[in-house]
Amino acid sequence: MPIIKNFFIALSNNKALNNTAKKLGPMFGANKVVAGNTIPALVETISRLNEKGIVVTVDNLGEYVSTEGEAIMAKDQILEVMYAINNYNLDAHMSIKISQLGAEFDLDLAYRNLREILLKANEFKNMHINIDTEKYDSLLDVIQTVDRLKGEFKNLGTVIQAYLFKAEALIDKYPELRLRLVKGAYKENEFIAYQTKDEIDRNYINIIEKRLLNCNHVTSIATHDNQIINHVKQFTKDNNIDKEQFEFQMLYGFRTELAEEIAKQGYNFCIYVPYGDDWFSYFMRRLAERPQNLVLAYKEFTSPKMLKKLGIIAGATVAVGSLLSIITKKAK
Repeated sequence: MPIIKNFFIALSNNKALNNTAKKLGPMFGANKVVAGNTIPALVETISRLNEKGIVVTVDNLGEYVSTEGEAIMAKDQILEVMYAINNYNLDAHMSIKISQLGAEFDLDLAYRNLREILLKANEFKNMHINIDTEKYDSLLDVIQTVDRLKGEFKNLGTVIQAYLFKAEALIDKYPELRLRLVKGAYKENEFIAYQTKDEIDRNYINIIEKRLLNCNHVTSIATHDNQIINHVKQFTKDNNIDKEQFEFQMLYGFRTELAEEIAKQGYNFCIYVPYGDDWFSYFMRRLAERPQNLVLAYKEFTSPKMLKKLGIIAGATVAVGSLLSIITKKAK
């Protein structure tokens, strides 16, 4: 249902709502998919997953960075998480968006911040640092930054989005990097990206197979799709691809039982764990992808107590509540 996806992507891009939500802390059921906003809460989550044989990649949430001071603060928050991972000897690494480090207004600032992070990661047992991709408009910045750093650092990786027409070319470009392959979570136009699920799934399987057959570096296959997971299991078995060459990934709070089952089967498994105050945009995008999770958020979002906290005026309250009610009924 496009109306659902478009609605929640629009909410994710609303800076005012994001700023309000940051002050209030995780809510609307976001605590189910975000590992809190304190280091102790994050450490507890990672430890629990590690005990089940699951590795973690941490996303220190943050968007709408518009000043050098905010970018440096984000960098320092990421370093704080890295210190905790190292000090508690956790099996975890970092996933980072360069927009959070200042790329949208000063790409060289983002580069310097990221390089500082990578230098510290080298001190911490060569901790892996993954550069997440975002909207297509930022892809060139990601590529340029990765290209500047890949010769100096071997613990650097990035993400390839299967809905992009150029996904296969990017697979070919980075055989020496650890890559995470995803379907793609943003709304992109028909001139640069596949639009239907069938098209995206076909290209996703295509780049997974090409990567696994032609590269010995680690490939992270990030999906909750049973059919694709089973396809990869059979494909790797048929082609004698060692399990150490790839891992499955899922988002924290989604399909937990399946994740644990796959890990028990002897496959490498990683959970993408979001953490921090800037939880709102992330959670709205997850609702856009999986509308069945609307029930999780609906009652809390439309409760008088919550609407009062948010400070939404009466007219907007009625409009948002009515639309959510309609969408929720459709999603059930």
